[in-house]
Amino acid sequence: MALFEALYEKRCRIPICYDHVFLRVSHTIRVGRALRAKKLTPKFIGSYQILHHRGPVDYELALSPQLSGLHNIFHVSQLRKYVPDPSHVIKPDAVEIRDDLLVEVPATCLEDTKVKELRGKFIQLVKVV
Repeated sequence: MALFEALYEKRCRIPICYDHVFLRVSHTIRVGRALRAKKLTPKFIGSYQILHHRGPVDYELALSPQLSGLHNIFHVSQLRKYVPDPSHVIKPDAVEIRDDLLVEVPATCLEDTKVKELRGKFIQLVKVV
């Protein structure tokens, strides 16, 4: 039993010497509740930049705005090393948005149309393939 405790202590006391980490999603730090996804929640989220080394095993992270309700200091056991890889970067598609925030998409085929009455209003429904 003492060997197991020594290995765990050694693993948790090793200082982190990199800039970005993944954050473990667990119920104890309530990250899972902040994400609001129960069934398909990933084990790790991130990558987050390490701001400060607070103690022998505590690190302060720069969290995203959606996790702003969480305390930003985490134990080293909740962190996983992130190795930067250019293939992890997803480039967004170029989309032109007009002033009225509509995006034009060319329709290929109109399959069906019908008019729906809702509380005295008539709404035109169109099924596009």
